[in-house]
Amino acid sequence: MKKIILVSGDPNSINSEIIGKSWKKISNSLKKKIYLISSYNLIKDQFKKMRFSTKITHVKSLIEGENDNSLKIINVNLNYKNPFSVSKKNATKFIYQTFNLAHKISLNKNIKGLINCPINKDLFKQKKIGATEFFASKCKIKDNSEVMLIKNKNFAVSPITTHIDIKDVPKKIKSKIIVKKILNINRYYRILFNRNPRIGILGLNPHNSEMRNESEEKKIILPTVLKLKKKGINLNGPLVADTVFIKEYKRYDVIVGMYHDQVLAPFKSIFKFNAINLTLGLKYLRLSPDHGVAKSLIKKNKADPSSLIECIQFLNKFGL
Repeated sequence: MKKIILVSGDPNSINSEIIGKSWKKISNSLKKKIYLISSYNLIKDQFKKMRFSTKITHVKSLIEGENDNSLKIINVNLNYKNPFSVSKKNATKFIYQTFNLAHKISLNKNIKGLINCPINKDLFKQKKIGATEFFASKCKIKDNSEVMLIKNKNFAVSPITTHIDIKDVPKKIKSKIIVKKILNINRYYRILFNRNPRIGILGLNPHNSEMRNESEEKKIILPTVLKLKKKGINLNGPLVADTVFIKEYKRYDVIVGMYHDQVLAPFKSIFKFNAINLTLGLKYLRLSPDHGVAKSLIKKNKADPSSLIECIQFLNKFGL
């Protein structure tokens, strides 16, 4: 039985709530596959504060509790006084320890993949990175070929650049990076879903700069599209970003944009948080719920666990 690794993420968040609520809704057979990397005491104290009756078990390895449908926790120590107000220093240390352990365990062939619950990106010591970039670094990916894919059952979007400032985006729009990311998307759709995806790629500038000769659309994006089409990739573009999400996006399985908010903002406007976040191109499949830590909802019993449940069910069905 292949296991699913779940990482509790930011201790100052709604994560324990969505984990507890998810546990009530998934099947017992699925529960047996899941191992949570977290602080046993933190989860116990947070569940107690929220009056969750979920049974939790402290295990030391993936060998323990294989037939146990309680919430199995591989413990990482965390210092705190208030379980919902952990200091930034301790939370940062905790994130690095849990993420590093998750990476190490996920290299095991007996793992379907890992799911990390949301984190505050300020906890990373490096600037302008998130979980996508962290796990890419751990997998020694140095060419930016990893792919952030935000997906629901019928549609997905992916940005070429991720957590960087807008002013830095044009410098990162390179043909070789676009090629690697598009090939990764195509490869994983064939592996996971047994089909070639219909991919649309956006231009960078308003109205695609009217395709002027000096534009990124004319110099970089269009030649790259033609190169990929010759490789047999079902790809169209550059599409005009300000109109594609009115109706045209429905023709595609994936819309690839040049920067984060170019595709994530319209996607979330249309689908809200009905999605999961996948990282493709790592040594394992990595997912996370498509929402943040939602500090304003902590202890209010209002957090929606549906995205985490989708992550668990997706990984169980399509995990490598």
